[in-house]
Amino acid sequence: MRPLQPPPPAAAATTTTSSAASPMPPPPSRNRPRRRTDLTLPLPQRDPALAVPLPLPPTSAPSSSSSTSSSPLPTPLNFSELERINRIGSGAGGTVYKVLHRPTGRLYALKVIYGNHEDSVRLQMCREIEILRDVDNPNVVRCHDMFDHNGEIQVLLEFMDKGSLEGIHIPKESALSDLTRQVLSGLYYLHRRKIVHRDIKPSNLLISSRREVKIADFGVSRVLAQTMDPCNSSVGTIAYMSPERINTDLNHGQYDGYAGDIWSLGVSILEFYLGRFPFSVGRLGDWASLMCAICMSQPPEAPATASREFRDFIACCLQRDPARRWTAAQLLRHPFITQNSPAATTTGNMMPLPNQVHQPAHQLLPPPPHFSS
Repeated sequence: MRPLQPPPPAAAATTTTSSAASPMPPPPSRNRPRRRTDLTLPLPQRDPALAVPLPLPPTSAPSSSSSTSSSPLPTPLNFSELERINRIGSGAGGTVYKVLHRPTGRLYALKVIYGNHEDSVRLQMCREIEILRDVDNPNVVRCHDMFDHNGEIQVLLEFMDKGSLEGIHIPKESALSDLTRQVLSGLYYLHRRKIVHRDIKPSNLLISSRREVKIADFGVSRVLAQTMDPCNSSVGTIAYMSPERINTDLNHGQYDGYAGDIWSLGVSILEFYLGRFPFSVGRLGDWASLMCAICMSQPPEAPATASREFRDFIACCLQRDPARRWTAAQLLRHPFITQNSPAATTTGNMMPLPNQVHQPAHQLLPPPPHFSS
């Protein structure tokens, strides 16, 4: 279906960058042979003008002290004041621990990054983390501090007590609208600061017991690898990648990271509504079949049983031409968002909390100024 006309230019004027972060350009790429060139589609080069955020906190186990998770970090804070409680996530790049700040009793997530990195790599990692430390938005997991302890880089992150939204089915549009608005607010904030997430998907969306939804991304090592090597294609999950990111021939070799985030958002929101991955192939199925489905088939649509507003919202996100996708600022003014704000306050219409905590490694990102109807 044809999407509604975007809001007038004035609506997008709010996206003026304020205190945009200035990422370091990546070093020259190195040619790496591909193992199966017959099954590989070319991936775009990373745009050095776009910052790739470092990994943030992983999903965590529920806690009765969750009310303290968003409390401001006391300054100064000594590393010795942190007590590890238990491990809440791990991956190739490191391990995340639930930690207690003894003087205040506040809970945080501590990401310990593996490896003895070269000085140039460590410097770049620190600069990436510094970008995240400046992020301050209610819809993005916050990076509180960084420590260089015994040669290990350790990042102190906000603790989200209800974990990720992976596998959650949200058929009620009022609840889905509230969730979508929060994610869009985070994306709007990030994009204003010229930060591209590149890995928006359900497992990278975290929720607290207060039903606060925040953007996260737990693949620290993958993010770092992408930062240091523009040819590395491991950042991002193929199932949620936009067609032009997988096959650059679809957009004349150009990749717009901001539009790519919007595509990933659309696929994720539609998956929440349907209760399943929206393409005809499973997101964990055959890699080549999945890529072909994304690049060659028509974008998925919301079912006819959904409201006109929701169907149009999905169409505005899942345009094959990235230039036709709405921006985060425009989508925040879409009827699907504005007509359902504020979210219903009755228990039956609130978004469901996950019954179990998902613990894939991810990274959190920053949220935008709060929007209200």
